Amino acid sequence: MIEAYFEEIHNLLESLIIVKSFNINFQKRDIDEGFIRGNIYFVNDSILHVREFISVQTIRERKMYSYHYMDARNNLIFRYDDAEHHQELNLSTFPHHKHEGSEDNIISSNTPTLAEVLQEIEEILE
Repeated sequence: MIEAYFEEIHNLLESLIIVKSFNINFQKRDIDEGFIRGNIYFVNDSILHVREFISVQTIRERKMYSYHYMDARNNLIFRYDDAEHHQELNLSTFPHHKHEGSEDNIISSNTPTLAEVLQEIEEILE
């Protein structure tokens, strides 16, 4: 179950020409749950820090996630996460949100998949 998801992510990373290398730790928590943590390095020296706790029991449900994308100088490009902060902003998707360009520029966001985040990065790099 969770191993199939891990393999899917590994194969996706191997197939993308924008990915220079990656160091991802896949931890199986039980038959349907797992934790992914690591870094994905891109051809322009940008980096994506990934944390994802996921259940694949019936649907793919992220129980916790953070996709933190930075340029080669460690400047934030964007970050998706579900940390329960910024409640004062009354975001329609709370706690899900996206930081764009800076920690202070916060917008509503649905929960992206890692594949969707990688597609967004691919579009940025084109």
